[in-house]
Amino acid sequence: MPLVPRSRPAAWPAHPHDVRPLQRRIRHRLGRALSDPIAFTLAARQVLPRQTRLYLVCRVLHAYVILNPAAGRGAARRAESVVARAFRAQGWAVDVTRTEGPGHGQELASEAVRQGAKYVVAVGGDGTVHEVANGLLRTKTDTALGVVPVGSGNDFAKMVGLFGYNPARAVARLVTAHSRRFDAGRVFDEWFVNSVGFGFGPAVVKTRNAMHHLRGFLSYLVPIVKTFFKFEPPVFDVVAPGFRERGYMMMVEVCNGTTAGGSYRFAPDADPADGKLDVCLIRRVSLPRFLMAIPRVMRGTHVTMREVALIKTAKLVIRSPEEPLVVHVDGELREPGVNECTVELERGRLNVLVAR
Repeated sequence: MPLVPRSRPAAWPAHPHDVRPLQRRIRHRLGRALSDPIAFTLAARQVLPRQTRLYLVCRVLHAYVILNPAAGRGAARRAESVVARAFRAQGWAVDVTRTEGPGHGQELASEAVRQGAKYVVAVGGDGTVHEVANGLLRTKTDTALGVVPVGSGNDFAKMVGLFGYNPARAVARLVTAHSRRFDAGRVFDEWFVNSVGFGFGPAVVKTRNAMHHLRGFLSYLVPIVKTFFKFEPPVFDVVAPGFRERGYMMMVEVCNGTTAGGSYRFAPDADPADGKLDVCLIRRVSLPRFLMAIPRVMRGTHVTMREVALIKTAKLVIRSPEEPLVVHVDGELREPGVNECTVELERGRLNVLVAR
């Protein structure tokens, strides 16, 4: 669904970019008071043709921004003013609220929905997106989720065409984005938008959480290698319609998107709107095969390895008969203390802004 309504006055520009000269004229009169609807209306009366005044006043869009100041080792905090200015430069009103600790992003997103927000934008990494998405998903809303990626992995940003853009450029792409209904997965009464992992994945997350000095790509690669030498593959029983396998497994990664862990394409053919989870199962491997597998997983060519199985399913049951499950949910570590869980998908549950 495009952000610009289909119905327009006859004299209204055909493309949303044509609106910007008029908005700039209003901003020139208002300055930072653009978010004040009364002042905006007064300015609109002075500079716009009568037949387009009401339309433009109604078209002013508002972004409710939830910013994690700790994301990207403080990069999100430093980007706060940049993000706010970028939205205002595009003619949007904007409110920025900082998270104050774990779980606060979910609370803020739910509150934004209660206040009638149409667009909620997460500024941070995948952990921030996870919290904000959970706040939206628990309210069953049509409010659209956007992201300004300022994290380490930014897997969700890859799904929506915003990976690799600085905050100002990301905002510029967001304001011309279209909305798309994404599937959302659920495990342990918690939603996920990208992936959940069992076995080696959460073990790497635990190692990485203890290595705060690493940055960028090394913050993912070094914990992987370090974890391998102390990791004992658990026994998993994986059950899905038409599929069952039990044995020692390195990992089970259940994907809604193509990548997890920043650079690893566990599910190269995944589509977040196809109603299916892409499950990548990697059996126990030797050290030489493991070292060979790392670059192949990054390229998405691991699917032909004999230790790998990929399936598509909307529901999956995983049992760990010998020890309690440890799982990462969108990269967030969880230790629920149970030996069995069900992973399910709800099709088209989340409204997401996808860059054109």
